Amino acid sequence: MTHDHDLVLRPTEAQISAALNPPPGRNGGDLVVETLTALGATTVFGLPGQHALGAFDALRRSDLRYIGLRVENNAGFAADAYGRITGEAAPLLLSTGPGALTSLAALQEAAAASAPVLAISSQIPTAGLGGGRHGYLHELPDQSASFRGVVKSVHTVRAQSQIPSAIEAAWTSALTAPHGPVWVEIPQDVLLAETSIPVVTGGDAFPEELPPRPELTAVAADLLSNAARPAIIAGGGVVRSDASGKLRQLAETLRAPVVTTPGGKGAFPWTHPLSLQSWIEDRHTTDFLEDADVLLVVGSGLGELSSNYHTFKPRGRVIQIEADLGKLEANHPALGIHADARLALQALLETVSPREDEEAPERVREVLARVADRIASQELTLEQDVLASVRRALPASAPSFWDMTILAYWAWSAFDAKGPNLLHSAQGAGGLGYGFPAALGAAVADPSRPVLAVSGDGGALYSIAELATARQYDLNVTWLIVDDGGYGILREYMTDAFGQATATELTRPDYVALAESFGVPGVRTTPETLADDLSKALGSPGPSVVVLPAVLRMFAPTHL
Repeated sequence: MTHDHDLVLRPTEAQISAALNPPPGRNGGDLVVETLTALGATTVFGLPGQHALGAFDALRRSDLRYIGLRVENNAGFAADAYGRITGEAAPLLLSTGPGALTSLAALQEAAAASAPVLAISSQIPTAGLGGGRHGYLHELPDQSASFRGVVKSVHTVRAQSQIPSAIEAAWTSALTAPHGPVWVEIPQDVLLAETSIPVVTGGDAFPEELPPRPELTAVAADLLSNAARPAIIAGGGVVRSDASGKLRQLAETLRAPVVTTPGGKGAFPWTHPLSLQSWIEDRHTTDFLEDADVLLVVGSGLGELSSNYHTFKPRGRVIQIEADLGKLEANHPALGIHADARLALQALLETVSPREDEEAPERVREVLARVADRIASQELTLEQDVLASVRRALPASAPSFWDMTILAYWAWSAFDAKGPNLLHSAQGAGGLGYGFPAALGAAVADPSRPVLAVSGDGGALYSIAELATARQYDLNVTWLIVDDGGYGILREYMTDAFGQATATELTRPDYVALAESFGVPGVRTTPETLADDLSKALGSPGPSVVVLPAVLRMFAPTHL
């Protein structure tokens, strides 16, 4: 029997001629950009460096669009967002040593959020590989060792003939569930040397599917069909696998209430009668989920945030669908199903029996009312008004990117994302500086709609240099900076824990004047004028900055 993938396509005469007579002046860098192009890449992010110049010179001879940021970590955040928005592997070109290492925090976020980033770094010359101390510029004894604990896979190239295969393998790895960042490194001399290898024209890198085991989905379907009080926790895996429609269909079939994690924002309609929204950091929600006799967890590892800081103790049977084998049953015993969320939900849809439960929407309303009462008792009107103003100003189809800041923590629980893959934050790894450069990457991915970035003044200083990037490429990003004069959430944590805060207060610039010095329009707003000012900025083409001086507070935790 002959299978489609066993067939070898015969090259045409033109292809044979081109292979036998490759154009002159190509180097190893050309093999990099040709392979990326053959795989379907259209855009690359990065920052040049001395060892990587062969690859950057080759960009000049390609049709790839290059977006250069000012700091490698910010380039990584931009690539992360591009991968989240498009679902494609986002190429990230870096140089050796300090340049490569500066991207580590961004790659950790991409790994935590399952964002497909294809990082391609240069290396010291081939003669220096192997751990000796040769004294090359940027030399590390084993550069790839710094990345092995962060990325999905590492691919080291030692000869030009290995470049296409290494990049194809990395591409496949990045796009196989769970998506994630991958690392390719190529020595400086391999990138610079002239090549006689034919132009790369073929690029077949199909991600491997991760279907569920049918005996496990049969058991899961039986448990869910016969449950008295089923409930569903939907995580980021539902968004990454584009499974929101299947999640809704299953929830409606089972009459099962759904709560989304911060990473799963928008995976289930906010105002649906079965929606517990995303108040997962709330004891009322935790109690409700603990009372479920069958709990389906899809695309979540039930980590710190998603388990209300590990206070969640389910009493019923847990079914966990998770593509990341390391997260499967990592926190709670479960019927563990190692699978892509979309494929597993489809298998359940084909095997579950519909349930009748007219009381489920009322139970959901009761939980949401108790949550609302708890928040209302804390006199947090300013915070709720600011969040509501952002929601009014932001078009329903526009994506938003949130840094680690108090308003973002509110958004995890209280913001209606209006749909899947629209609200993104750095909650996976929790590093500062994500919001603005990530929003730039999203604007590159889809220039047809405005993008919102939200930062505190502390996080804003991590990525202020990217105002130059926003202006250079005229990217349609509005940056809301909530200026409270320091690291606001750390100030609050330390004051609560120790009675006073240390190292949290910041001298900061005039952000409006600073934005204008980059040629980016800026405006200082108030809580009362925020909705109008933000709406006007989002409706104007190109980059803009809106600064809101305000000290916001968090709602009281329920896990202590």
